[in-house]
Amino acid sequence: MKILAELAERAIIEAQLRGEFDGLEGQGRPLPDQSDPFMPEALRMAYKVLKNSGYVPEAIQSQREIRALIECLENETDESRKMRQIQKVQLFLARAKIRHGGLLQEENEAYFQKVVARTTLNTTS
Repeated sequence: MKILAELAERAIIEAQLRGEFDGLEGQGRPLPDQSDPFMPEALRMAYKVLKNSGYVPEAIQSQREIRALIECLENETDESRKMRQIQKVQLFLARAKIRHGGLLQEENEAYFQKVVARTTLNTTS
């Protein structure tokens, strides 16, 4: 692993010497502050480390799962699978409300209701 880091460092230094980083947008200015202004100062560094390591908070992961399920529902053509998908989304929404509550779930629920309103189920089989 150390060899890869050294190769990358050498490539960066060579690019700097060739001037490939000259004139880039924002050069000479500090990087924009990407921290959450509502995050307590004492927690900002910890959350930055978690974010940089790829950690995704459970509430955000739940939202992604719900969105994926709703998108699958929108594209589903089989009647029985549509019904199962609707039930699955309802279950995930209920579970997310219990665990997290908040606006993210309300947004998903509103989106889900719009999709269900557009979804037609053939009840005659």
